[in-house]
Amino acid sequence: MQKLPTFTQEQILTVGDATAMAEELVSNAYKMSASQWLRNRYGVETLAGLTENEIVEGPFAQIIRYKVKRTESSLESASYDFYKICLQDHSILKTLKPRPELRLFPFALYVLCHELIHIVRFAKFLQAYEASPEERMQEENRVHQKTRELLNTVRVPGMEKLFDFYKAWHTPVETSTVLDPHDIWD
Repeated sequence: MQKLPTFTQEQILTVGDATAMAEELVSNAYKMSASQWLRNRYGVETLAGLTENEIVEGPFAQIIRYKVKRTESSLESASYDFYKICLQDHSILKTLKPRPELRLFPFALYVLCHELIHIVRFAKFLQAYEASPEERMQEENRVHQKTRELLNTVRVPGMEKLFDFYKAWHTPVETSTVLDPHDIWD
């Protein structure tokens, strides 16, 4: 596998700041207390910390669900879902490079809010993790709508340019057509 570009140390700090803000925004939007939020059990990892099978070409991030079981228990009831948000540095950097109007902080904030909304929806059984391709596209559209609604409540420099970038996803769910993710991810 070829060496893919990864975030610099400064960019990782920016992504960390975006992660903290995304957690707060999504937690507040879904009216979840700190203890409820932690029960969702998730992690965020950049490219440098991903395994080969967690790296994809195209999307800016993906969520992988792992089944975790406590070692001290043999009961199936002691297992739980752990969701890993796998940020794809190379895809994000490839998209930002030719678009100087897009900045990393709002871009990462959008991506992380989007992925956290997915996780909350999985955890609250509002959407099944296992879904048909058609259901996945409908869910993507719903989550893009929810992400935009959420981010419309904050003032972040560069967010309007980002909304322009994602405009294909911001149509009403009932009237939207299925979008090919590669139309905007590449």
